[in-house]
Amino acid sequence: MNDIPDLPRVRVKPKFELRAIRHGAPWVYDNDLVLDRRTRKIEPGTLALLESNEREPIALIAFNAESKLAARVLDLDLSAEIDLPWLTRKIEAAFALRARMFDAPYYRLVHAEADGLPGVIIDLFGQIAVMQPNTAWAESNAPMIAEAVAQVTGATCVLKNAASRARLREGLDDASNVLLGSAPEAPVPVPMNGATYMADLIGGQKTGLFFDQRFNHAFAASLVRPGDQVLDVFCHVGGFGLAMLKAGAGAALAVDGSAAALALAEAGAKASDVAEQFETRQGDAFDTLSDLQNEGAQFDIVICDPPAFAPSKQALGQGLRAYERVARLAAPLVKPGGILGLCSCSNAAELSKFRASCERGIGRAGHRAKLIHTGFAGPDHPSLPGEMSSAYLKALFYAL
Repeated sequence: MNDIPDLPRVRVKPKFELRAIRHGAPWVYDNDLVLDRRTRKIEPGTLALLESNEREPIALIAFNAESKLAARVLDLDLSAEIDLPWLTRKIEAAFALRARMFDAPYYRLVHAEADGLPGVIIDLFGQIAVMQPNTAWAESNAPMIAEAVAQVTGATCVLKNAASRARLREGLDDASNVLLGSAPEAPVPVPMNGATYMADLIGGQKTGLFFDQRFNHAFAASLVRPGDQVLDVFCHVGGFGLAMLKAGAGAALAVDGSAAALALAEAGAKASDVAEQFETRQGDAFDTLSDLQNEGAQFDIVICDPPAFAPSKQALGQGLRAYERVARLAAPLVKPGGILGLCSCSNAAELSKFRASCERGIGRAGHRAKLIHTGFAGPDHPSLPGEMSSAYLKALFYAL
């Protein structure tokens, strides 16, 4: 027992099933822990030992009594040192896995618990890495994580993005900064699915681009016939629309509420040599869908990729109604025999409930549909067995 470090100890309640931790569960919720006056004084992000009700040490954890996910498992080796070599090994494994999948360094490098780094998101844009340290332990270790990323990938710049809602739940601030190197002065071009996307790594949404939709963009592009008219709603920087244009679509209309996002989409269209076929419309997506219907517009392929309408269980009912409304408004814009793609990035809206909402909306629009494909986040966004909350992204493609 001499190799067990002298760390604060956090005990699980008697009914907690410890086998879950031994079988790979990434965390323990606060209501499964004995949180007394002593444990509540532990500084958020502190390394601690998780122990059974019989006080047997089980795992090395990062602890934050202020978070619902109070104990995040770092290592089952109780003597592990969470230092630069440990971080480097984790990132090397993540980097090697992505190298099997992609021939260029534009992807999600680290997907939090699934890559063994709780709450750490890192996207790679060539020689620039953008990190979201969304847990207290990751925040306090961000400079060392950035050093490990640079060592493994050769990145010359590591940016910290602090805009995530998850940081608020951990009691962290929203101050973004540069961890290593110099920030880019202009949007960064990202090659993907034959198109070029422009990513604002400083002021853009999330880390600047949604790599998780890459394979769903590709599937939508595979459905394109020469000359198709396509509609991309909640388009951000042009994800589906640009991919479909590069696959041979005749024209794409991209809709978003953000003028900044549409400007990046237009820059991407120019960089992709499809600017003449690319049109944007700024406005509320629901209003724009209604306006297009009133105008009698119809398209061969319509894709709707909204933000998370149901980011929590409390918001689930309202979120599912919003997804239903999107489907009801979008379905009439699809030509007979055309394709409707509907997406959700809401953790709380599990696949069956999201699908039911979409199909209810399609039905209430007076249409019949058959589901032809279900897509998820790409393989650079792995999910843990038994933890389907990490499998957040769903993309349903219907033939109407």
